[in-house]
Amino acid sequence: MYFQYPLELIGTFFFAISGALAMQDKDHDWFAAGFTGFITAIGGGTIRDMMLGSYPLVWIGDIHFLYAVLAGVVMAIIFFRLFIRLRRTFLLFDTLGISFFTILGVEKAMSLGVRPEIAAIMGMFTAVMGGVIRDTLANELPVIFRKEIYATACLAGAIVYLVLDIHTPLERNYNLLISISVIILIRLLAVKFKLALPGFRKIR
Repeated sequence: MYFQYPLELIGTFFFAISGALAMQDKDHDWFAAGFTGFITAIGGGTIRDMMLGSYPLVWIGDIHFLYAVLAGVVMAIIFFRLFIRLRRTFLLFDTLGISFFTILGVEKAMSLGVRPEIAAIMGMFTAVMGGVIRDTLANELPVIFRKEIYATACLAGAIVYLVLDIHTPLERNYNLLISISVIILIRLLAVKFKLALPGFRKIR
């Protein structure tokens, strides 16, 4: 799986940027931005590994993940003004982060021998839980609780990956790229056209 490891580092990098940028409207220093970027980048994977009993945690066992976080935070600080001028930069980095982390979370879960249904959920958890922690630290309503398609896009991409992996002879690297693209496309279309799932109402 040639693409998996580079994509996991890239996803960590993107999520670190999105986490640091989440502090853009807050009265915090660089350390706070860096800490938020770190928690955003490693939060979902840490929760996944703890739930699956996979130790050492991925960022503890491989120092390159910390380097990816550091690079993302430094990038956010250096190019802060540029990113802020580009109104959709945060959305872009967050979308790239969740797309990579979803599929890589599915891969990690499958490698540990869990059922495909559990692997899909673990992929979604990997993608969204870092963002939940980020939004909580930024004193914002977590995006998964807003009326927009976010976790659903991750779950859809995870299902596409599993269907192609189990039921087709498609080479795994191509499957990774296709499934990641599905999540990106669903998320960006949902934002552009303000798509959302039906609201939940009490049954009378």
